[in-house]
Amino acid sequence: MATNDKNILNRLYFVAGCMFIFALLVTYKLISIQFFEGAKYREMAITATEKMVTIPATRGNLYAGDGSLLATSVIKYDIRWDAVSPTDDNFDENIVGLSKGLSKLLGKPQSYYDKRLRTARATKNRYLFVARNLSYGDYIKIKALPLFNKGQFKGGIIVEQHTEREHPLDKMAERTVGYERKDDSGYYTRVGLEGAYGHYLRGKEGRRLKQKIAKGEWKPLGIGNIVEPRDGYDVISTIDVNIQDIAHNALLSSLEKFKADHGCVVVMETKTGEIKAISNLGRTSEGKYYERLNYAVGESHEPGSTFKLMAMVAALEDKVIDTSQVIDTENGRVKFYDRTAIDSKRGGYGKVSVAKAFELSSNTAFAKMINEPYAKDPKRFVKRLFNMGLNEKLGLEIKGEGAPDFPYPGDKNWYGTTLPWMAFGYGIELTPLQTLTFYNAVANDGEMVKPRFIKKVKEWDVTVEEFEKEVINPRIASQSTINAVKAMMENTVRRGTAKNIYSPAFSMAGKTGTCQTEYWIEPNRYISSFAGYFPADNPEYSCIVVIHKPEKSIGYYGNIVAAPVFKQIAQKIYTDTPVVDEVDLSKETSKSVENNYDAYYNVVNKSHTTIPNVKGMSGMDAVALLENLGLKVRFRGSGKVKSQSINSGEKLVKNQTIILELS
Repeated sequence: MATNDKNILNRLYFVAGCMFIFALLVTYKLISIQFFEGAKYREMAITATEKMVTIPATRGNLYAGDGSLLATSVIKYDIRWDAVSPTDDNFDENIVGLSKGLSKLLGKPQSYYDKRLRTARATKNRYLFVARNLSYGDYIKIKALPLFNKGQFKGGIIVEQHTEREHPLDKMAERTVGYERKDDSGYYTRVGLEGAYGHYLRGKEGRRLKQKIAKGEWKPLGIGNIVEPRDGYDVISTIDVNIQDIAHNALLSSLEKFKADHGCVVVMETKTGEIKAISNLGRTSEGKYYERLNYAVGESHEPGSTFKLMAMVAALEDKVIDTSQVIDTENGRVKFYDRTAIDSKRGGYGKVSVAKAFELSSNTAFAKMINEPYAKDPKRFVKRLFNMGLNEKLGLEIKGEGAPDFPYPGDKNWYGTTLPWMAFGYGIELTPLQTLTFYNAVANDGEMVKPRFIKKVKEWDVTVEEFEKEVINPRIASQSTINAVKAMMENTVRRGTAKNIYSPAFSMAGKTGTCQTEYWIEPNRYISSFAGYFPADNPEYSCIVVIHKPEKSIGYYGNIVAAPVFKQIAQKIYTDTPVVDEVDLSKETSKSVENNYDAYYNVVNKSHTTIPNVKGMSGMDAVALLENLGLKVRFRGSGKVKSQSINSGEKLVKNQTIILELS
């Protein structure tokens, strides 16, 4: 018995000892957590229930040179409801009015919202979804409904906003306007002007604290942001909406007429290099056209006969030819090694001067004209081209510029036929914009300027940065050479390959191009082009039109497919009024313009505390008026205002967005 008692006693001592040790361990752990690891666990607790979220900044607007919107950020609002916040009295008193108001604004039956709100109240849902992507006007209306008008803490309304990017011109110049997108890893995809100037447009993100609530949802904590976002700057481009519209529709008409695969057109201001219009259209499988790729900037291809201008300038500068020199085109077929240069005219042009060969675009004449003086030293010809900057990219801010490609004597791709074929634009590659830049330099008396898409960056009315003309090459050739090729290009339109677009009322100068493409795949694929400037005697604009793979049975020569687009653009920019070899730049004021101005003047000189009535005003006048009143304006269409999203007479709220429908 004593032995048993002793064993029991030992067990009790052992258990007591274990409990004492366990108690010591628990005490140690508690002390450790309290004094040594407390901060760590408190941080873990906070992290599990709170998080800092990023608030995107409102992206700046992208404008055309005339003030028209090319891209703008529209604020959209999401509404949720914290069903726990309102008191019982507030809820019971306002539930019917709130349900009725939501039904009227959002379209579903009153009973639907009544049941949804009461269910959320019963289940203590603190983040009930109510509406998404509301406009500012609808957000204000919902915010004013019973219960919601008491705010976040008493009424339970939770408002979250985000921005969406919209293009008022829709698909026009879509690829040039472009986009900038950021993926989950923080990498940006940049396209067009939005991508090139995103560092100005995107602004600086803000931060806001959110709290985790039931069902894994998160709601904003407090009514303020920890760090307010800074809105992006506005960027003013060089695009002229009127010229853009003209160029876009002229290109589209030709593409549809000739059932071409794709094409582009660029209009550049001669003196400054400002791009006034750029359109890139590609065909879908359904035969429709849209802005698929930026062909003008990114697509390098063999230029064909438009390169004869570069070859001519090089030969004249090296003084290996003279414009009056006579070249025998033979029978329109001249053999070089195992290949034959062929003229488009069967039987050739006979014996013609160098200048006439340019006007008629004779391949045989150009092949002989370049091959004979440079055959023993082809590097001289290529170096002359390089000295004019033709082998260098333009250094555009827009991403994706295609690289020029020139063979060089001694390279593995240099053959006996390379030099004569280069003379009429084969074996080399340039983008349309690179070709146009050279033509523009000729129009600009030899000064090559960099194509420019941006005028300035602004923060409200303050200019942050202004972009000036940038000269790539102050003189690509002597004035005598420039004068000679100018005369040839004008004569090309007067009596040469582009005589079909000649008008005695309006002077133009340029060069046609017809080039086989993808001939290694199958024959009868062509690129039709025309590059030039207008007016011929005092160039204001240069322009290039390039159309790929028109249907041969309808037409494929540059003078038939591309040149008429050039003429249509030139004449619509100015006038079809017969003024021989002159362009009257003065605009005749019509009675309707005077009436529009009078209406605008009367409205703008009133002091406004309410939204004015802008119906019937011209779109540009209405935009100017409303923006001066502190409103953010979006519009669709062109012409006069036929409707406005906020009715006249409503209270004017600064930074409110108003949408205009134009006709």
